[in-house]
Amino acid sequence: MSYLSKTDPEIADIIEKERLRQQNGLELIASENLVSRAVLEAMGSIMTNKYAEGYPGKRYYGGCEFYDMAENLARDRLKKLFGAEHANVQPHSGTQANMAVYFAFMNLGDTLMSMKLTQGGHLSHGSPVSFTGKFYKVAQYGLDPKTETLDYGVVEEMAKKEKPKMLVCGASAYPRTIDFKAFQEIADSVGAYCMADIAHIAGLCATGVHPSSVNIVNFTTTTTHKTLRGPRGGAIMCNSEYAQAIDKAVFPGMQGGPLMHTITAKAVCFEEALRPSFTEYNKQIVKNAKVLAETLMDNGLRLVSGGTDNHLMLLDLTAQGITGLEAENALGKAGITVNKNTIPNETKSPFVTSGLRVGTPAVTSRGMKEAEMRQIGTWIARVVKEVNNEALIKNVHASVTDMASKFTLHPE
Repeated sequence: MSYLSKTDPEIADIIEKERLRQQNGLELIASENLVSRAVLEAMGSIMTNKYAEGYPGKRYYGGCEFYDMAENLARDRLKKLFGAEHANVQPHSGTQANMAVYFAFMNLGDTLMSMKLTQGGHLSHGSPVSFTGKFYKVAQYGLDPKTETLDYGVVEEMAKKEKPKMLVCGASAYPRTIDFKAFQEIADSVGAYCMADIAHIAGLCATGVHPSSVNIVNFTTTTTHKTLRGPRGGAIMCNSEYAQAIDKAVFPGMQGGPLMHTITAKAVCFEEALRPSFTEYNKQIVKNAKVLAETLMDNGLRLVSGGTDNHLMLLDLTAQGITGLEAENALGKAGITVNKNTIPNETKSPFVTSGLRVGTPAVTSRGMKEAEMRQIGTWIARVVKEVNNEALIKNVHASVTDMASKFTLHPE
């Protein structure tokens, strides 16, 4: 950072402060992770200097031969990682990957069927504030009110009634295993396409820790960060029969020039994900999540659905008489970063909420294991129960800083 500190000390100072925040605290936001030095190097490389509109071998600009090599590596590595027939690595984000699938296979006013945002879905799955809620007719399923899990029978009945053009599965705050085969069978029964958004669990799916949707549903979209532990971006996988339509929907349909420095970093991330150590890492994510969930419940906190099968858990703070916002702020003062989140049967606004979403990918990347999860769970419970106890929060913060000092951001 020596060059930047000379040319733009204000920005250099902000970056250093953020580095220290990450180093000295605990990142438990389920959608966040810590990339390797190799990914960071690729992201900050000269691959950002050129336009490369089009696809390898069919660019609209000259001088793209090395960009073709990088994108081909990214595509081939992603296909190998998931066993996919076709992959597009150009989407700038998960939402733009979803947008491209909709654009390729839906028309304005068609019916999109998906999970409710307040019960675990995502903005890009049909929220009224999203383009999806404005461009399409939206029908949304939720969770069983007793088990707080998906009821595939209810989803099937809704699909028969609504006759969607696209059935979307996948979630941003669902702690249980998703049966992708069941969703595709429901879609087939009503003549719909099925898209799985595996952004949160992509790393788990790639390594067999969670069942994969690739080659099961028609289209699989994902981000390349989160449990894949790569740069912020998106990707789409599908069978060869859909490849041309998907590629045309991404470019020129939804995007212009691809972000080649990001695609280069995606290639690095996918190579890392093909290593045996990445499988062990994702197994540890789930082990850590289960221990953290058990610790929270042992300390008297309620988890939505009673636990977790993946990398995240949802705390219901109703019994504590506090909001998710209050808990997020108190934990933030203690050096533990989480996010407020809506829960099933939510009664508060998305800016306040009754719950917290907690995840283990980032702390697992630092090398933390079950013993650390038990301690972190105990700290969370103590703070959540006494959000206004400044002395307690100060003591927890000191303990958090001490633990964090033993685990670097780049253990590789």
